[in-house]
Amino acid sequence: MNVARESLLLYAVTDRAWLSSAPTGFDTLERQVEEAILGGATMVQLREKGLDEDAFAALAIRVREIAARHGVPFVVNDDLGVALASRADGLHVGQDDGDVADMRRQLPASTILGVSVRTVDQAVAAERAGADYLGVGALFPTGTKLDAADVPIACLAEICRSVRIPVVAIGGIHAENMRELSGTGIAGVAVVSSLFARPARTRQAATELRSIAATICT
Repeated sequence: MNVARESLLLYAVTDRAWLSSAPTGFDTLERQVEEAILGGATMVQLREKGLDEDAFAALAIRVREIAARHGVPFVVNDDLGVALASRADGLHVGQDDGDVADMRRQLPASTILGVSVRTVDQAVAAERAGADYLGVGALFPTGTKLDAADVPIACLAEICRSVRIPVVAIGGIHAENMRELSGTGIAGVAVVSSLFARPARTRQAATELRSIAATICT
């Protein structure tokens, strides 16, 4: 396994959607990522769907450098080519992004591979194919992924019991509902809007979310 369980405690997933209204000094994704890390984010995933390949790769290189400076693993969402070109620490893929075993073969042996799943069968299959960790969700209603099917918390707990690799919960998670995931066996929580929706408060939000996560994750 290429990922330390503790690295998944507070997993920041980027979204540039709020940058246009950010105050001066907080209006770049690079600044937002660094603020999240300074507040306590333990892993960063670059998930930016509206960029062409070259722009995505250039941004990935810049964000990877920030994460590396702080000793935080950096993961690219969906794009194997960008993950390789940017020398990312990892790649995260969904169920429709290709064959997991094939991606595992194409990645350097030390590269983290995360896979999104919604069922026990998908989780077991992803582990067998070489996934290092799983992202499970959406656990709560979310506007970030409109096509995400809701996953009951009981199913999240069953997935955690069914695999040996770490599991991260994702989808609509914030400070007010995170404690509902206590006892499920998750290694961490992945958050998007809870960190990045208010750019001037990203660092404070990360500190609060990490403190709660530390009490519920095992």
